[in-house]
Amino acid sequence: MNVCIVLVTHNRLEYTKKTVARLLEDPTEQFDLYLWDNASTDGTGEYLKDGVKDPRVVETILSQENVGQTGAMNYVWGKTKAELVGKLDNDCLVTPGWTRIFTQAHKDIEKLGSLACWPFPMKEFDEAIASPKIISLNGHKIFRHPWTCGSGFILKHKTFREMGPWREGYKTGTTQYFFKMAVAGYINGWYYPLVLQEHMDDPESKHSRFHYLPFKEAYKDSYGFKARDICERRRYIRIRREIIHNLMLEPYDPGCYCGWRAKMRQLLRRTNLWNLFNKMRET
Repeated sequence: MNVCIVLVTHNRLEYTKKTVARLLEDPTEQFDLYLWDNASTDGTGEYLKDGVKDPRVVETILSQENVGQTGAMNYVWGKTKAELVGKLDNDCLVTPGWTRIFTQAHKDIEKLGSLACWPFPMKEFDEAIASPKIISLNGHKIFRHPWTCGSGFILKHKTFREMGPWREGYKTGTTQYFFKMAVAGYINGWYYPLVLQEHMDDPESKHSRFHYLPFKEAYKDSYGFKARDICERRRYIRIRREIIHNLMLEPYDPGCYCGWRAKMRQLLRRTNLWNLFNKMRET
């Protein structure tokens, strides 16, 4: 199964250079690579056009407006003939060989949906807590959840054609699309043992701009937590830990996030009973 990857960039040239170098580090790892820049103003577009020389690069697209990650995926995935399609953001350092691992999993698991690299620090992952959600399928293990992160993931092209195009826009995320896949019966999650991608926007990454820029300046071109209006490092870390904890504990049945069950979970959270419930599950 051949793979098509679209790398989406917007400013942060120093991140982009590291991301591209890591992605192309292993010359034996084969994929079709599309480079997509969303109207950068710091030289990122020029670097992609003139500075990246690799036979795996199929096309470099310099968008005149920021159409977001979904616009890039719809365009590239709509024209490729590859059997597998994926996306990578310009602030993530993937593990070399990740596409080979994911390709084999997709070959062996027909209903595998979005399979992703894990973007969080390993020290915050607790296998004992997550183990009920780690399933074995045809010789592979998947840490299952209805949605995955929006970078460093691969899914089948036919699944994209079945689900239809992404809802486009700069502030449009990927969670709802993955959730729709889960409702349709696809298995989303992270390969296990976890295949890592280092998120350079994480303050704990040695590459993070947070080490030499004020938080707001370092984060102004980021997508992830921008919608949450996070303006300080401490809040970033706290919310990240909450997300990781919830991914390990919350159910992978998409039905639990719909209708009355979703309302019950929201009620438990508002009344602080959710934490008590999770602690009971851990014991």
